[in-house]
Amino acid sequence: MSEAPTNTANAQPEATKASGKRKLYLLILAVVVALGVASAYLYHTLHGRFYEETDDAYVNGNLVQITPQITGTVIRIAVDDGDYVEAGQPLVWLDPSDTEVALQSAEANLARTVRQVRGLFSNVDGYKAQVASRKVEVQRAKADFERRSKLAKSGAISREELAHAQDALTSAQNALTTAQQQLDTNLALVDDTIIASHPDVKAAAAQLRQAFLNHARSTLVAPVSGYVAQRAVQVGGRVQPGAALMAVVPLEQIWIDANFKETQLSSMRIGQPVEITADLHGDDVQYRGTVESLGVGTGSAFSLLPAQNATGNWIKIVQRLPVRIRLEPDNLQTHPLRIGLSTAVTVDLHDQDGPQLSQRPPQQPRFSTAVYDDQMGEANALIERTIHANGPAAADLAKG
Repeated sequence: MSEAPTNTANAQPEATKASGKRKLYLLILAVVVALGVASAYLYHTLHGRFYEETDDAYVNGNLVQITPQITGTVIRIAVDDGDYVEAGQPLVWLDPSDTEVALQSAEANLARTVRQVRGLFSNVDGYKAQVASRKVEVQRAKADFERRSKLAKSGAISREELAHAQDALTSAQNALTTAQQQLDTNLALVDDTIIASHPDVKAAAAQLRQAFLNHARSTLVAPVSGYVAQRAVQVGGRVQPGAALMAVVPLEQIWIDANFKETQLSSMRIGQPVEITADLHGDDVQYRGTVESLGVGTGSAFSLLPAQNATGNWIKIVQRLPVRIRLEPDNLQTHPLRIGLSTAVTVDLHDQDGPQLSQRPPQQPRFSTAVYDDQMGEANALIERTIHANGPAAADLAKG
């Protein structure tokens, strides 16, 4: 009977001790939670709110499509997928037979036109001489008529002879009028021109220029330096203008398209620095970049069939807008990137001086190529040689 009070007395201190431990644990947990909340608040206030990051970002770049401008049959292909090519390097050859024939025909047509225009200038000189001769005849007939008129008054000649003199004067005047009209007609064909600037010669020169360019375009060259991708052309294939034969990817002209949530863009500005890591190389390789532009619309807004939210089952979805990031060329040589690779980007928001949208148009072209400039120069040189070979200088040399 004496053991029950003793057990009760021992249970009370143990319960008190357990309750104290529980309170201590709860206190420690509360302190840890409070410290965690405070740390998160301080981190966001002092650091986190100045950075926005996303892993919905991918490498993008220019895919320069190689497309023919004329119809032709492929006779040779110089490159394959993965090959590096320099700007201006020949990639594909088309059968040049048809374009060579057209070029020779256009060259002959220009030569014939030059000679015809030379004939027009020569006709003008001939009609000028004819007009001068008719003027002399008119003056002679007029003087003869005036002399016979004086003789007719004195009765020295008959009135019939005077009428014949008047008819001769009228005939000479009509011949002069006809010659003058012919001169004006031929002069209108060459007035204020030389052979090279005559409309007929310029039209024939344009045909020759087009034929030359078509012949030059039977060889397709690389517009830019880069790597070949997506080769679809085959030897013997008949290609049409605009058909995609292959693509050239200039890997030095790449950028990052990062898709940020619309709630992340309020403090983002053009020109802010960006840190990038690529899944290909891991966190050990860091890339630097700069915000180049902020998207002017979501991807769904520019889709072929934009979403319509006019139904009663509408659910709000946080939209994402593309942000283009220009890469600095620091690590691109040692750690090159490829189009389509996944990346993670972090934008530093400290600098708030830049605009959210571009305020002025570009002052220079973003991308350009000069590989086709020589074609026009060579065409013009051929035209000049053809005109010179069939012009007056050539005729003078032939006479000499």
